[in-house]
Amino acid sequence: MSQGAPKPKPTAQRLGLGDLASLRDTMKADAERREAERIAAEAAAQRAREEADVFRASIGNVNSLRDRNRVSHPPQHPAPVPVQTQRNDQEVLAASLSDEFDIENLLDTDEMSFRRPGIGLDVIRKLRRGEWVPQDKIDLHGLRREEAREALAEFLRRSVRNGVRCVRVIHGKGNGSPDKLPVLKGKVRSWLVQKEEVIAFVQARETMGGAGAVMVLLRQPRS
Repeated sequence: MSQGAPKPKPTAQRLGLGDLASLRDTMKADAERREAERIAAEAAAQRAREEADVFRASIGNVNSLRDRNRVSHPPQHPAPVPVQTQRNDQEVLAASLSDEFDIENLLDTDEMSFRRPGIGLDVIRKLRRGEWVPQDKIDLHGLRREEAREALAEFLRRSVRNGVRCVRVIHGKGNGSPDKLPVLKGKVRSWLVQKEEVIAFVQARETMGGAGAVMVLLRQPRS
């Protein structure tokens, strides 16, 4: 460096005394803030350790559960009972069988047999001879008229659904009634005529109930 070049001024002179004081205050404030944050963090960690110690002391020793290979199944709720549907079915059954239905012109001359149009006399003869073996039966003894009507309608519907072709309906001879008359005999024949499931019926043979029962031929279920 040449002797004639000017010497640089000290840093303190370049910044000025006021700038140095402001810088010193800022650095001091930052140091105090960091120290306060460190103290707060240590205090929070200490509180967490103390709370964990209290929790462990309160519950004591803990053992892990053994795996029992259990499978959780969702709860099974019972199927709702179709009460209204059942009521509607009962009303339809009751309405479909009238006690005022006149069958005099529908029965054959012996008043003990019936066949729908298109059903030949050979069907009636086979029923009388027992060539059609009854696959099911219903006994209406002891039932009141409304009970018997509903029970018969349900029995016929179930029989057709199950593919049953021939059934025996026992209505009784009236021996137990006060006037010794078969109360249900005429009603049963009237109800049978009204059911489309029934294509023919005859009075049962003596070995199958005689005047106290009828042999009924049902149509085949629709495919």
